[in-house]
Amino acid sequence: MNFKYDIIVVGGGHAGCEAAAAAANLGSKTLLITMDMNKIAQMSCNPAVGGIAKGQIVREIDALGGQMGIVTDMTAIQFRMLNKSKGPAMWSPRAQSDRAQFILKWREILDKTENLSIWQDTVNSLLIEKNVIKGVKTNLDVDFYAKSVILTNGTFLNGLMHIGATQIHGGRISEPASYGITEQLKEIGFTIDRMKTGTPVRIDGRSVDFSLMQEQQGDDDFHKFSYLDFHPRPLKQLSCWITYTNEEVHAILEKGLPDSPLYNGQIKSIGPRYCPSIETKIVTFAEKTAHQLFLEPEGENTQEYYLNGFSSSLPLHTQIDALKKIPAFRNLHIYRPGYAIEYDFFDPTQLKHTLETKRIDNLYFAGQINGTTGYEEAAGQGLIAGINAHLKNNSQDEFILKRDEAYIGVLIDDLVTKGVDEPYRMFTSRAEYRILLRQDDADMRLTEKAYNIGLATEERYALLKEKKEEINRIIDFTANYSLKPEYINPCLEKLGTSPLRQGIRLKDLLTRPQINFDNITDAVPALKNEIEKINNRKEEILEATEIQIKYDGYIKREKLIADKISRLEDIKIKGKFTYEEILSLSTEARQKLSRINPETIGQASRIPGVSPNDISILLVLMGR
Repeated sequence: MNFKYDIIVVGGGHAGCEAAAAAANLGSKTLLITMDMNKIAQMSCNPAVGGIAKGQIVREIDALGGQMGIVTDMTAIQFRMLNKSKGPAMWSPRAQSDRAQFILKWREILDKTENLSIWQDTVNSLLIEKNVIKGVKTNLDVDFYAKSVILTNGTFLNGLMHIGATQIHGGRISEPASYGITEQLKEIGFTIDRMKTGTPVRIDGRSVDFSLMQEQQGDDDFHKFSYLDFHPRPLKQLSCWITYTNEEVHAILEKGLPDSPLYNGQIKSIGPRYCPSIETKIVTFAEKTAHQLFLEPEGENTQEYYLNGFSSSLPLHTQIDALKKIPAFRNLHIYRPGYAIEYDFFDPTQLKHTLETKRIDNLYFAGQINGTTGYEEAAGQGLIAGINAHLKNNSQDEFILKRDEAYIGVLIDDLVTKGVDEPYRMFTSRAEYRILLRQDDADMRLTEKAYNIGLATEERYALLKEKKEEINRIIDFTANYSLKPEYINPCLEKLGTSPLRQGIRLKDLLTRPQINFDNITDAVPALKNEIEKINNRKEEILEATEIQIKYDGYIKREKLIADKISRLEDIKIKGKFTYEEILSLSTEARQKLSRINPETIGQASRIPGVSPNDISILLVLMGR
């Protein structure tokens, strides 16, 4: 066996899989090292991909040539577009996946990827010489050498699980923790801390009375994650189910709080604000008499269900006793209880925007090791780390997405600029340019960039060009086609919108909220003729076209703002100042600028504690 590679990826979760696939597809000889080859891309928590802002990240991964969107579409057992009642900047795709099929599909992709090898083992130390990574040493006492190493260890670094007073060392239930890397990097000088997260009970569906729950079906339309042109949803589509806790449930949970590791001092690490345990909910929202729970299917051919909203570290008997007070669960049987897990992470301000560490050359971190939570955030980081490791090894320019280009850009900039004080989760509210970062146009924003570095395929690029041409053709037609009142007013009156008094361009009429391609096409034969010329992905193209027409003014205004602010991103300051010597800066600014050492004025302006006055001082010193 050859023990020398271009890139080694440590960890076969969502970050590791995307990193390894991207590096290999770009041409790097890549080795993925994972503890268990049968749990590649395991969905450790809920069997779902996407959601608010997370769905946008998955579409960006797909647009860049990543794999998560493809795998999700091929294994989806339910798909929904969330927030459709709001503006398109808020639309967010989400899918339930068959957990077992998700692993198999990812494994199939990796096994077929050229330049990629897999090794089943645990890495317990890094090979470092003069602050440059050289490779890794494994539990089987094998040394693997590489130009770059990407760590995607998830929750496995010194992982410790809690179920009441019971403590189990491991990174996931029934899987061992990883030791050695944290201690080695801490000795080198890396800043390390602990985080916690949790997962709910898994329920046997045969013990559930579904007649006492509200059914939540998926969408039955053209939407999917991947922009590639294949038929989605090959698996049977299943429903989710909604129920609620009640006062009896809360009483049992409150009685069990002294035995909760989250409340008795057993767990001291940082926990998630946006995915709280059921214990946290009943304490924080003590006035509420009920909390919504979602019962989500784990797969097409299993009775296992995930109880979303009931993460817990309470003792086993407390979890069961409380759940049995919910009418639908009165005959409850479970596969395993919920548990909390603590694990090591590294302060992400120790990273560059490429996700390479500042302290060790050619060492990259991606995923929960950086203090994030969520499969999607991890996958996005893994993709960027894999791309940049390959580009640096080949002396090519780094690949960095800006905040106005991608949610992935917002995610990474937030991490390396601000750090984290709780597990980071992406929301649309974190993105100041969300009108530009919609889920429908991720390919328009990113595929050409990925094609230019060699990751997006000819097939993807051809589909993008076809889509652009069709959108522009339809927009041009609507901009140049005029409607006369006598022909269109009967249709407008039926749709409950004001009739015309004079002629109007079709494009201007389409800006009305009551008007869309679906309800006006039959009344405008020339438009129908233009639409019939679209050969492939008609619904996707029409939706994207309509959004561009309706929100053209908002899009242009936000783009103008982004362009103005982006000028600060072009002012490079790294290496130009000794901040501690600039006494006109505030003490906090001197300390934080010295620690983070920002690349640009733009990044410096986003560091908490650096004021506009501090930025003005730096601009004056730059002669601006």
